[in-house]
Amino acid sequence: MTDKSRVLIFDTTLRDGEQSPGATMTHEEKLEIAMLLDEMGVDIIEAGFPIASEGDFAAVSEIAKRSKNSVIAGLSRANYKDIDRCWEAVKNAARPRIHTFIGTSPSHRAITKLNQDEMIARIADTVTHARNLCGDVQWSAMDAIRTERDYLCRVVETAIKAGATTINIPDTVGYTLPSESADIIRMLLENVPGADEVIFATHCHNDLGMATANALAAVTAGARQIECTINGLGERAGNTALEEVVMALRVRKDLMPYSTGIDTTKIMHLSRRVAQVSGFPVQYNKAIVGKNAFLHESGIHQDGVLKNVETFEIMKPADIGITETNIAMGKHSGRAALRSKLKELGFDLADNQLNDVFVRFKALADRKKEIFDEDLIALMTDSAANTDSDYLQVKWLRVICGSDGQEAELKMLVDGTEKSAKCSGDGPVDAVFNCVKEIYPTNARLKLYQVQAVTAGTDAQATVIVRLEEDGRFSSGSAADTDTILASVKAYVGALNRLRVRSQKTAPDADLKTISFKL
Repeated sequence: MTDKSRVLIFDTTLRDGEQSPGATMTHEEKLEIAMLLDEMGVDIIEAGFPIASEGDFAAVSEIAKRSKNSVIAGLSRANYKDIDRCWEAVKNAARPRIHTFIGTSPSHRAITKLNQDEMIARIADTVTHARNLCGDVQWSAMDAIRTERDYLCRVVETAIKAGATTINIPDTVGYTLPSESADIIRMLLENVPGADEVIFATHCHNDLGMATANALAAVTAGARQIECTINGLGERAGNTALEEVVMALRVRKDLMPYSTGIDTTKIMHLSRRVAQVSGFPVQYNKAIVGKNAFLHESGIHQDGVLKNVETFEIMKPADIGITETNIAMGKHSGRAALRSKLKELGFDLADNQLNDVFVRFKALADRKKEIFDEDLIALMTDSAANTDSDYLQVKWLRVICGSDGQEAELKMLVDGTEKSAKCSGDGPVDAVFNCVKEIYPTNARLKLYQVQAVTAGTDAQATVIVRLEEDGRFSSGSAADTDTILASVKAYVGALNRLRVRSQKTAPDADLKTISFKL
C-alpha cells in the first residue's frame, strides 16, 4: 500500500466476532454478512478459521468464491496442517490471504513449550510455507502487548524476512492504553529492518473499554490496518467496533487525516443484521449505532438541535444509513409501501420474501394501532429467526395462567414430525419452556432470558432474547411478537436450533500444543 493516508479495514465479525459465546451463525447467515461487508467496502474479510470445523471450512470456501471486492482471509495456527487447510479454503478468492499466528508472550511460549529460539524457527518455517502458497500473508504475534519489546522486534523481523506482507500487533486481552499502543507501533517501525515495506495492523480487545482509542492511537503512530467487528462483537468485552473507528476517522479528519473505503451509509443495516443473526442486541447508548445515538431528551439539547442540528450532533443520521423519516405504517398499507419502507431500513427483499413478510405484517397490523420502524425491524428479526426450514418449529401454543397456577400446551415440529406436550410451571414462561423440554429433551441450561419492548404502549411488540449453554457451547435466539409468551418460546426454540448446529461442529486438532486461537 503506497497511500499512507489510507487505512485498511479488516473485518473479523465472522471469525473473532462469532467466537462470542452464543453468537453462532448459520452457513447462509455467514454468506449474507460477508456479501454485505463486501458491498460496504471492507478491505479484508476474515471469513473464519477453516480447520476449526467442516462448517467453517465450507463457509470460508464459499465466501472466497462469491467475494467481488474484498480480500478474503482465513485464520491458521503456525503449523503446516492449518496453513494448508486455510489455503484450500481461500485459494478460489479473487484476492486470497493466509493469516497465521502464534502466541509470543512468556505465558503463550509456556503453553506451546517453545523457547525463544525455537519459536523464531517455527515462525520462519511456517510463514515461509504460507508465502509459498499465497502472495498475501498476514502474521500475528498473539498477545504482542505483553511480549518483551526486544523479543517482539525479533519475531516481527523474522516474519517479515520470511515473507509476511502484513504484520498484526494484537492486544489479545485488552490490556494496553492508547499511549502504549502508539509507542509499540512506533518502536517497531523505527527499529525493525524492513518494517517500512509491510503494513502494520492493530487488533484491539475492549476489556478496559479502550479498544477504539487504542486502535486509533496505533493508526496515528503508523499502523495502516484496523482489525474490527460490526457492533464490536467478540469474546469477553468484544473487539474494536468497525462503526466507531470508521466514523471517528471521518468526523475528526482535522486530527486524523486518513480515509477508508467504507460506504458509511450501509453501517446501520449491517449493525442491525449482525445483531439479528448473532442474537446480541445493540445497547441503546452504543456509540454510532445505538437506538439513542441520535435522540435528544434534554430540553436544552432539543432546543439546540431544533435551531441548529450541529449544536449537539457531530454527524448526520443519514451518514450511517438511518432514514430521516419515521412514518407509521398500518393495516391499510400495501405491498409497495411495505417494500419501500423496508428498503429505507436496509432490507431489500425478493418477491417471495416480501410475500411472507407481508402476511406477518398484516397480522401484526391487526393487533397494533400503528407500526413504526422499530416494529418492522423486529418483524424482520422474527422472520429471519423462525423459518419453515428449521429443525425445531413452533406451530401452536395455548397458555392458561392465574393465581391458582399456570399451564401451557404446545405443539411443535421436530424434523417434520408433529409433537405436543402439556406442562405446568412456575409462571407461564416456565410452563412453556417445560413443554419444549418434554418435546425435545436436552441438557441445555438457560443462561439469559431478556425481554425488551420494541415501542411504547400496551400493544407493543416484545423482543425476547434467550441464551443457552450445553457442554461449554453457547447459543442465542431472539424473536418478536405482541404476545410475550409466544415470543419467548420462539426465542427458546431458536436458541435450541442454533445449539444443535454448534454441537455438530468438530474441534480443531491441537497438534501445535496450544489450546487457544484467540487474537
